[in-house]
Amino acid sequence: MSDRTPPSRTRSAGGLPRWAVLGGVAALVVLLALDPFVHGHPKFGIDGTFAFYAWYGLLSGLGLVVVAKVIGVFLKRTDTYYDQ
Repeated sequence: MSDRTPPSRTRSAGGLPRWAVLGGVAALVVLLALDPFVHGHPKFGIDGTFAFYAWYGLLSGLGLVVVAKVIGVFLKRTDTYYDQ
């Protein structure tokens, strides 16, 4: 038997080492916690809100997924397309 840990326990689902994923999440949490202490220069009223860039990016990404799913409904082919 080998003393090595199985790959499923040392790597995340995306193939990155678990320490890299946890380090990235920790960095995001620290940056989010420091947001109230940084004075930004908002151009509009809404971009001065707490964690604006975090939730704006999240909502934009989710919106793109929804748009891709809707477009996919119209562009997908039947299962028997290549059987001709």
